[in-house]
Amino acid sequence: MTQRIYIYSPSSAVRNKAAVRRGIARLKALGHEVELDPASFATHMRFAGDDATRLAAIERAAASRADIAIITRGGYGLTRLLPALPYRKIAKAIDRGTKFVGLSDFTAFQSAVLARTGRVTWAGPAVGEDFGVEGEPDDIMLACFEDLASGQGEGTGWQLPAAEACDRPLRREGVLWGGNLAMVASLAGTPWMPEVKDGILFLEDVHEHPYRIERMLTQLLYAGVLARQKAIVLGHFTNWLPVPHDKGFKLRTVIEWLRTQVKAPVLTGLPFGHVPTKVCLPVGARVTLAAEGRDAFLLWGHAH
Repeated sequence: MTQRIYIYSPSSAVRNKAAVRRGIARLKALGHEVELDPASFATHMRFAGDDATRLAAIERAAASRADIAIITRGGYGLTRLLPALPYRKIAKAIDRGTKFVGLSDFTAFQSAVLARTGRVTWAGPAVGEDFGVEGEPDDIMLACFEDLASGQGEGTGWQLPAAEACDRPLRREGVLWGGNLAMVASLAGTPWMPEVKDGILFLEDVHEHPYRIERMLTQLLYAGVLARQKAIVLGHFTNWLPVPHDKGFKLRTVIEWLRTQVKAPVLTGLPFGHVPTKVCLPVGARVTLAAEGRDAFLLWGHAH
């Protein structure tokens, strides 16, 4: 199903332009019509243009009437734009049918849009790091994106680690929200942090040692955010290295500690994060989380 896709850069500068061009070529090969924002390759220090340039790119994405507006890459830069985002225009674009897609730094945009407008955005791939990889893009990522593009996606499933298999069926319903842990933690106490009660919070991160992950989770715990959730679902936490000082402290240590701090179930293994295999998730939509044995599912739409 041919979709109109608008590509723009709201965060860090694109250093690997070849990857973005490969991504564009692959999207076109899938049959989509692609428009590249004129400031996609702009640079200002570490950013994809100064604040005004990136805000203008976001406005053009909202005005594009595209079916999908997707970022070139994440990085850093959106948090400084949150007070000035054109929320009404973004909400109007979403109401017209535009799906805003991204991950990583884009979590700040998604959280603020949910907090200010209640609209649904999509956690999913970026053009450069996912569609523009050397070699072939991940099959599951492609299939999930095509489901999003066609409007056929109604959920996703994965296998829990054997040690975390559910002895009895688990079912929770709530608003799905979250994304990159560093971004979510950085918004605590701000007007752009969604006040989601009885939600399903999903989290992932990259380049963060487990002690830093624990520190950010502690911030959300002490701010009362975690206690308001019906479930916490962890994706992938990648690209960190243990150090001799750890003395056995690892990511598993953090997860086991987290389970002692919250009443809500904590599930792991969600195929999302800075990894090739990533699903598309509706941030702000009401979902059902179900698990039995090692099988876990997030379901949305009319199917559940």
